[in-house]
Amino acid sequence: QVQLVESGGGLVQAGGSLRLSCEASGSSLSINAVGWYRQAPGKQRELVASITGGGSTNYADSVKGRFTISRDNRKNTMYLQMTSLRPEDTAVYYCSADVPLRGNIVRRYWGQGTQVTVSS
Repeated sequence: QVQLVESGGGLVQAGGSLRLSCEASGSSLSINAVGWYRQAPGKQRELVASITGGGSTNYADSVKGRFTISRDNRKNTMYLQMTSLRPEDTAVYYCSADVPLRGNIVRRYWGQGTQVTVSS
């Protein structure tokens, strides 16, 4: 089992910055890829950014050049640095962690979500 606890959300003006953190506990050594997702009211949850165990990153087109995902395996923590925030970035942000099971089966764990609100 893996538990994920997010922090760092809040209210910020357009153009501002926030850093989200997500600390893993439990069987955190088994975590491979991690990621950040977001869900705005009335919309589906979407991938914001992800990073593999090897450090390869992937970003949604809408956040490229503005957001940076990183991880500190010694602290069992992942981060999402968000800059040049826009009102359309307003959403609940969730961190995720993938744990390989057997074969190609992966179990994904989720954090509880943290609200990010960007005012215009």
